[in-house]
Amino acid sequence: MEFHFSKKAQSIEEGIFAVLNEKKNELAKQGRKIYNLSVGTPDFRPPQHIIDAVAEAAGKPENYKYALVELPELLEAVQGFYRRRFDLTLDTSEIMALYGSQEGMAHLAWALCDPGDLVLVPNPGYPIFSIGPQLCDAEVWEYPLYAENHFLPKLDEIPEEIARRARFMVVNYPGNPVCKVAPDSFYRELVAFAKKYDVIILHDNAYADLVFGGREGGSFLSYEGAMDVGIEFYSLSKTFNYTGARMSFAVGNREIIQTFKKLRTQFDYGIFLPVQYGAIAALNGPFEGVKRQCEEYEVRNHTLCQGLREIGWNVPDSEGTMFVWAPLPEGYTDSVQFCMELMERSGVICVPGSSFGSLGEGYVRMALVLPPEGLQEAVDSIRRSGMITEK
Repeated sequence: MEFHFSKKAQSIEEGIFAVLNEKKNELAKQGRKIYNLSVGTPDFRPPQHIIDAVAEAAGKPENYKYALVELPELLEAVQGFYRRRFDLTLDTSEIMALYGSQEGMAHLAWALCDPGDLVLVPNPGYPIFSIGPQLCDAEVWEYPLYAENHFLPKLDEIPEEIARRARFMVVNYPGNPVCKVAPDSFYRELVAFAKKYDVIILHDNAYADLVFGGREGGSFLSYEGAMDVGIEFYSLSKTFNYTGARMSFAVGNREIIQTFKKLRTQFDYGIFLPVQYGAIAALNGPFEGVKRQCEEYEVRNHTLCQGLREIGWNVPDSEGTMFVWAPLPEGYTDSVQFCMELMERSGVICVPGSSFGSLGEGYVRMALVLPPEGLQEAVDSIRRSGMITEK
């Protein structure tokens, strides 16, 4: 039998993570030492009070029914958390739960766009920023991010005809993969841009609690006028190591949230109740552990970047996220080729920058998912490979 698949399905290529994983398995079979810095899955464990809340809820048979909507206690927990963490007051109608920010990114365009509408996305940027709109036949216009501008968009250089056509704009700081934090002045400019051109802003704030150098992560919605023009995704994945539970929130403009929520009722029966109870425990629980974890990530960041600089690879420290955005070492120009050679010769696995857009070429992304001693071993392995000094 001959199968015919949609053009959308045929247009999606195998992800780079699948390719890297296949190569990793091949090296593992050879008994090679591997330092997997590719996927951003935290190696820290969730706090015990979160595990206990999930376990207790999972032991109750009534929690296995359809959830349909968020528990009232969960909405109240988000309200309390945003008030304490960002000094923001949210109404429950301005909050909805998501099966992770990736799912939210994939479906938001269905609520905001018709086929042919235009969406502004960053280049380089996380792939789902573009794939989500494309899946609903929207057009994507990539705004460039350059190192010389601190990987911030130049809003005044977006052509006026593009700005007027745009339905929404995706913004992500602290940024994955670029590892930069945006200043207050940028967010004020962003709100003014959104109001001038009637562009909805979607701020991906998944790394708000992983910010280094004495900075403190904030919320886009805390800037004057932001609630009028957009929403924000906040995730429990990296803050509380709740990654596999897939628990995030869309918060912000009520009209956008309610429209998005209505759409999702057509394909979603609500988040598994034990997962919701774990989220309640996370949001209502102590925050000191999150701060200590951020400090540990910062030690890792310094260990890896300083170590690479000492062997001749000029890698700047990250300002935030759980990643490092590293320019290719001197003599290399192809990020995929470099990653494959690095894996083969040193056992260190990282992600080619080209996976995040055309302007990601010339970079690689490394995840801070090993303790400092493991990251130092990775640096030593790269040094022994000879790749940095021989070019």
